[in-house]
Amino acid sequence: MPNPDNQLSTRGFRHLDTITALFVTVLLISNVASTKIVDFGWFTFDGGTLLFPLSYIFGDILTEVYGYARSRKVIWTGFIAALIMSATFMVVGALPSAADWPYQEAYDQILGLTPRIVTASLIAYVVGEFSNSFILAKLKVATQGRRLWIRTISSTLVGQVLDTALFIAIAFWGLFSPSLMVTLIVSNYIFKCGVEILFTPVTYGLTHWLKQQENEDFYDRHTNFNPFHLLPGPISR
Repeated sequence: MPNPDNQLSTRGFRHLDTITALFVTVLLISNVASTKIVDFGWFTFDGGTLLFPLSYIFGDILTEVYGYARSRKVIWTGFIAALIMSATFMVVGALPSAADWPYQEAYDQILGLTPRIVTASLIAYVVGEFSNSFILAKLKVATQGRRLWIRTISSTLVGQVLDTALFIAIAFWGLFSPSLMVTLIVSNYIFKCGVEILFTPVTYGLTHWLKQQENEDFYDRHTNFNPFHLLPGPISR
């Protein structure tokens, strides 16, 4: 589906907004659920890990179908939404409680996000998601669009290790023992990547369906991969 003028199309898409909304929803719910550390069989991880791998699946689909530039906009949309959510929780927690509302301590324990946790979450998210999108886009060009499973799994293996290690290191260094931090990183990483691999057939099905629905299959051959470059430009397919 070549683009004759070698420009990033500005036409509307039927499902891009829906995928963006689902991506941001998964991100926000995962951030709230991550306040609890859970035992899940052989794994020990924060509760957000149950849902967060879906954000990488949505990220893969976005980059594969619509290209890195559109995925970049969605990633920053998620970042801004997470920042607003975190700031709101902290401001509400800092405001005086009503005289007959006795749950301030419970609120602080669950939603009283510290600046350190927020910083860890946002840094890990940006680095992980952009690494995932960048690697998938580059591999798509290198493989000429073949072997989608190699692209999705390879990009996830890199993106998730950066995301997981950065979040645990920034958020819990000096608070948890080194052994618990290693356990959290390993458990999170194995579980997240396992979910991605398990959902590969779903990723294939959704990607194929979207390419047909949107009449789009973008190749980032000359894309500006600067994550801070938000203005559209001459992006060749």
